[in-house]
Amino acid sequence: MTTTRTDVDYGGEATGTPAGAWTQLWQRLRRKKLAMIGLVIIVIIYTFGIGANWLAPYSFTEQDLLRGLEGPTSDHWLGTDRLGRDMLSRAIYSARTTVIITALVIVTGGLIIGPTLGLIAGYRGGRTDGVIGRVGDVFISLPGLPMLILINASLSPRVVEATKWLEANSFLSGLVENGVPSYFTVFGALSLFFWVGSMRIIRAQVLQIRERDFVTASVAMGATTSHIIYRHLLPNVSFLLILGASTALGSVAGSELLLTWFGVGVQPPVPSFGVMIFEAGSVRTFSAHPHLLIVPSMFVVALLYAFALFGDALNDAVRGR
Repeated sequence: MTTTRTDVDYGGEATGTPAGAWTQLWQRLRRKKLAMIGLVIIVIIYTFGIGANWLAPYSFTEQDLLRGLEGPTSDHWLGTDRLGRDMLSRAIYSARTTVIITALVIVTGGLIIGPTLGLIAGYRGGRTDGVIGRVGDVFISLPGLPMLILINASLSPRVVEATKWLEANSFLSGLVENGVPSYFTVFGALSLFFWVGSMRIIRAQVLQIRERDFVTASVAMGATTSHIIYRHLLPNVSFLLILGASTALGSVAGSELLLTWFGVGVQPPVPSFGVMIFEAGSVRTFSAHPHLLIVPSMFVVALLYAFALFGDALNDAVRGR
């Protein structure tokens, strides 16, 4: 939940990003082999998550109690858990949980709320900037993980009750069974904190851009605030939106994993890497059936490492390194 200031050379463009800037960024990234490895891993795992309903060989709830705790076989490539559920299928559906949570948090907090407040604070300045900045300081000063655990533990039962009421009084069904309350609770808690970083990054750049000639000329010609923000400022910080989102993905995925491991995140039977690791967490279980811990840990380590590789490389590419 920390922020990093990033200075970008805009090349003196009045509007939009510099000509060919996206192509230049991609060319820089392609030269970084570790970045490409990280990107490939992310794409593979996210593809599994998005296509879980079609790619998983079994349903995540399908049980075979007579074949519980089996090692890898021809029917179950990564073995089964205590209830005879296919570990590969549960890992694929756990990737879907990661996709849903990270997408919701990044889109709302990292690409909508944070950047919008950063644009407004940086351009308007004064009291508006002060209020938004102080609110961000409050959230950033709170102990992140304990607050997330507290918020999730407090909200989760109420969200489940509200979802059951909605199912009973509407045509919607299967919301609780498919984990909607868990997704909503984790998404809401994480979104409270993950907008601050993108807000600060965007604000810092807007403070520089608003003094440029093309902005002051627009003000002199009577352009509205919304026109200036979305016509001149937003295109010139678009690189930072991508950078902020990519670097926050790993943090969001890791936070969801920790919340679930502590028992206040995604709740069973909805699959999650945190749930799988928690269920295989004892030394005795690992000694007797190591695949229960190895399978989810393999996916988690690969995903977080890929996020770190790609995020660092993207940061360097944006800076022109």
